[in-house]
Amino acid sequence: MGPALFFGTITTVIKDHLIKAFGHAALSPDPDLAIAALMIARVEYPKLDAGPYLDQLDALGNEAKLRVAAATVVRGSAPPRVDPDHYAQVMAINEYLFDELRFVGNEQQYEDPRNSFLNEVLDRRTGIPISLALLYMEVARRAGLHVVGINFPGHFLLRCPARRGLQYSEDLIIDAYHRGALLSEDACKALLRQHAGEDAVFDAQLLVRATKPQILARMLVNLKRVYVHMHSFPQARDVTELLLAVDPSATNELRDRGLLAYHLNDYAAALRDLQRYLQLSAKAELDEDDRKDYEQIWEHVKTLRRRVASLN
Repeated sequence: MGPALFFGTITTVIKDHLIKAFGHAALSPDPDLAIAALMIARVEYPKLDAGPYLDQLDALGNEAKLRVAAATVVRGSAPPRVDPDHYAQVMAINEYLFDELRFVGNEQQYEDPRNSFLNEVLDRRTGIPISLALLYMEVARRAGLHVVGINFPGHFLLRCPARRGLQYSEDLIIDAYHRGALLSEDACKALLRQHAGEDAVFDAQLLVRATKPQILARMLVNLKRVYVHMHSFPQARDVTELLLAVDPSATNELRDRGLLAYHLNDYAAALRDLQRYLQLSAKAELDEDDRKDYEQIWEHVKTLRRRVASLN
């Protein structure tokens, strides 16, 4: 019994260390996304060695840098009001990643959790919009090309901003999931209607730059949803721990962590989180849906109190 207890204690320490290290990486001003993304992969692969994958990204970035430097501007090829130099450089990265290396969106197995793990994206050369976009950003950054993420509803996108002070004013909007396709404003409006409904109103604010914590949180939310759908509740709970490391004030994640603990019969932890959620929600203005959610959680808390009391 002694060795087993000791092993369990060590496992908990390692997990706590990962959560703290991930929070530090996610909130760091360093633009690197790969390190935090590979920490996310340790939810599924606890012994993952990030070194070879970071080396692989460096190799991809170094090769992309050569392609970007050698990119040739073809007169008339760039869309109107688009910097022809940036257009040629983006086309060079697209050709390298999607034509030569054959990275592609995983349309056949979109809900596969491996699509959210950077190591698997590199190994299998397939992923979902946000993981392929993260790969693209990391390669472009190493190649010296400024590309940022866009937290677009339903489908993560990229932007290569126009260089200021030139006559060219249009940014390039890039869809990494569809082999680096360039999207016009009309295409973005159509994409919004596809994911948010025909009545969705397009606004330029939908194309603002996503912060590093927002990018990582979106990746984690996607992964949590997949795990819950698979009834993989231990992994979903771990993902929620990482989400709270990014934003400790996220009451919805506190609620979800409590509900996942409930599913896993960890009643004490569930009660602690759900009571805290109710305390925080009581101070907020709730709409009708949130009020129903609050009342449902309150019923869970009453049940949990009885169960915890019966165990004492």
